[in-house]
Amino acid sequence: MSDLWLWPAFIALVVVMLSVDLFFFRGEHEVTLKEALLWSVIWTVVGVGFVGVIYLQEGSTAAGEYLAGYVIERSLSVDNIFVFAIIFNFFGVPTMYQSKILLLGVVGAIFFRAIFIGLGAGLLETFSWMTFVFGVFLLFTAFKLLRSSDMHVDPSGNPAVKVLRRVFPVTSDYRGQSFFVRENGVKMATPLLAVVITIATTDVVFAVDSIPAVFAVTNNTFVVFSSNAMAILGMRILYFLLRDLMDRFIYLNLGLAVVLGFVGSKMMAEEFYHMPIIISLVVIAAVLFVSIGASLVVSGKQLEQGEGAH
Repeated sequence: MSDLWLWPAFIALVVVMLSVDLFFFRGEHEVTLKEALLWSVIWTVVGVGFVGVIYLQEGSTAAGEYLAGYVIERSLSVDNIFVFAIIFNFFGVPTMYQSKILLLGVVGAIFFRAIFIGLGAGLLETFSWMTFVFGVFLLFTAFKLLRSSDMHVDPSGNPAVKVLRRVFPVTSDYRGQSFFVRENGVKMATPLLAVVITIATTDVVFAVDSIPAVFAVTNNTFVVFSSNAMAILGMRILYFLLRDLMDRFIYLNLGLAVVLGFVGSKMMAEEFYHMPIIISLVVIAAVLFVSIGASLVVSGKQLEQGEGAH
């Protein structure tokens, strides 16, 4: 079990990182590609570098588990990015507001995932057969990814947004960065609040998939939470880096399905065979490397052929 001081220290680190993010991207700021590249490198270095802290406090096995969890969550976050783009297009969110919305989404994601991780750890500790249940769920998720060629998301059907529209009238346009305005004495919500709610509640669905995947490589609650949090902290800026390349990740769902199927099978077989974490890490990294590399190569050739035909 992790030293108790690690939890408040890590939470303080997360708060500092969020504060830095908020400071550099405050106000109505449109993130440039240069900024996205720079900060993606920074957050990746911080996220991967945290493995050193895990190694010093928990040992080499926990360090490997952290790295595997970070890679899984980081890869699954690309799916989140696809959904963010759909939500922003649906609500017609101006580019200058997207950074603030995603920052709030990151805060909400860390909060909800902390709750889910606590529940998941409690279930696994109390009921040993939950390992099998989590494994089956991951296999089912992998099967769904294989079956789905397109990302289907309908923001208008989000239950939380429906509740919001019943409680408050919603303005037809954005009012700066305000979530509420008062018109003719009536308090009204703005579309910005609806977007934040949609982003936050949609991420809950992704958490249901990704958290069991990390539990499949480690039972250390601190490692699960820290790897999730570190990956999520870099997710917002990753959106601005990859938003123009999303159509090129044509084999990503296939790669993610293989990864989820692998860790789900590993979780179900844990009682009979404990796979060394280094093998898990190599398999996960290799599958993702091949799926992303193949996506970029094939889509690049398709673009060249399309331009040639044009």
